[in-house]
Amino acid sequence: MIQVDKSKQMEKVTGGSILSPKGYRAGGIHSGLRYRKKDFALLLSETPASAAAVYTQSHFQAPPLKVTQESVNEEGKLQGVVINSAVANACTGEEGLQNAYEMRKMIAGRFGLPEHFVAVASTGVIGQQLPMEKISYGCETVEVSEEGYSDFQQAILTTDTCQKSACYQVVIDGKTVTIGGASKGSGMIHPNMATMLGFITTDAAIEPAALQRALGQSIDKSFNQITVDGETSTNDMVLTLANGHADNEPLDEDHEDWDAFQTTLQLVCEDLAKQIAKDGEGATKLIEVNVSGARSDEEARIIAKKVVGSSLVKTAVYGLDANWGRIVGAIGHSEAEVNAEACDIYIEDQLVFSKGTPCPFSEEQATEDLDNEEVHISIHLDEGYGAGTAWGCDLTYDYVKINASYRT
Repeated sequence: MIQVDKSKQMEKVTGGSILSPKGYRAGGIHSGLRYRKKDFALLLSETPASAAAVYTQSHFQAPPLKVTQESVNEEGKLQGVVINSAVANACTGEEGLQNAYEMRKMIAGRFGLPEHFVAVASTGVIGQQLPMEKISYGCETVEVSEEGYSDFQQAILTTDTCQKSACYQVVIDGKTVTIGGASKGSGMIHPNMATMLGFITTDAAIEPAALQRALGQSIDKSFNQITVDGETSTNDMVLTLANGHADNEPLDEDHEDWDAFQTTLQLVCEDLAKQIAKDGEGATKLIEVNVSGARSDEEARIIAKKVVGSSLVKTAVYGLDANWGRIVGAIGHSEAEVNAEACDIYIEDQLVFSKGTPCPFSEEQATEDLDNEEVHISIHLDEGYGAGTAWGCDLTYDYVKINASYRT
C-alpha cells in the first residue's frame, strides 16, 4: 500500500476522470459492434503528448498492440487513441494487422494527425476479423468533447459491470498537475499485463523516456499485482499520455518533485487496478493480501500474488470459510524463500497461524469479516524488510456461467 506524503499536496479528485487533466477530449458511441451498447471510443490530446506504454506478455500479441508499439516508438509522442470493444482483432493474421493500420489511418486523416501520432486498441472475442464497415462508421462518426469521459469509459468495456476511473492531483514546481485514468477488465486477469486496457492522461511536462520509467515502476506495484483467474490475454496494455499543459519544468529523476509525481501516478494505477480486481467476473468481494517481513519487496509481491491467485483461497473467501490452511498451502509453493517457523497469518485483525502452529480465534468473527465487500489477509515472514500487496476477488458459480457462454 502507498503511504501518501501529505506535505507533497497529493489528493484524490472526487468525480475526476481521464479528462480532468488539461488539454484532453474524449467520446464514445455505438457503432454496431455490440448489441445496443457503446463500443467505439476515441481519446484526443489538444497537442502532441509524450507517450509510454506497457503491453501484455502473451506470445500472441494482437495486431493493435503491434501498431501501437510502432506509433509510440516512432517519436515517443501520441495525440490520439482509438479503441473498439466486442472484437479483439487477435490471432487474425495479416488481414487483422492491415485492419488495425486502417483504423489508425482513418482517425489520423479525419483529425489531421500524422498516422504515427495515433494508437490503436481492441478488446473482445479472439479470432474474429474486425467488421470494417462498422469500424469505418465509428471512425467517421465518433465525436469528442471535454465532457465525454463517461461515453469513453462505457465504450471500452466488455464483461465489466461498471465503469472504472481514477484521478489524483499533486503540486509540481508550484503548479497543480493532474493525473486521470480509465480502465476496463473483469476476466482473464493475471499479473504481467492481462486482459485489461488502461488509459492514463496527465498534463505534466515529462519526456517520453522518463514517463516510461515512471509508468513501468507504477505498473509493477499495481496492475501487475492483480489477478482474477490466472489467465493472461492477447490485447492488453496500459498507455499513458503527458501533454505538458500544466507548464511545470520537465520532470525526470533529478527533479526535486519526481518522487511526488511517481507516487501520484502509482496511486492512479493502484486505484484502477483495485477496481478491476473488485469487478472480477462473478465476484462478490475484493481480496487484498499484504505481505511484510520478506527478504525483498519482489519476494513479498510474489507471495501476495500467489495467495490472492489461489483458487482454494478464493473459494474459501466466497464460502465465508476461515480456512487458513488454504493460505498456508499457497505460500508453501510460491517461488519465494519462506521460513514456516517464522510466519504469522492474519485474517483481518485475527491472528490465525503463528510460528508454525494454529492460533485460537473466533470463527464467528472470521465469518463476519469474510462477509465484507473487502477482505484483508496479512502475512508476516520475519525474514527481512520486504513488503508487497496484491489484489484479487473471490471465485463464484457466476464466474463459470459467464465464461461458459462468453461467445454466445
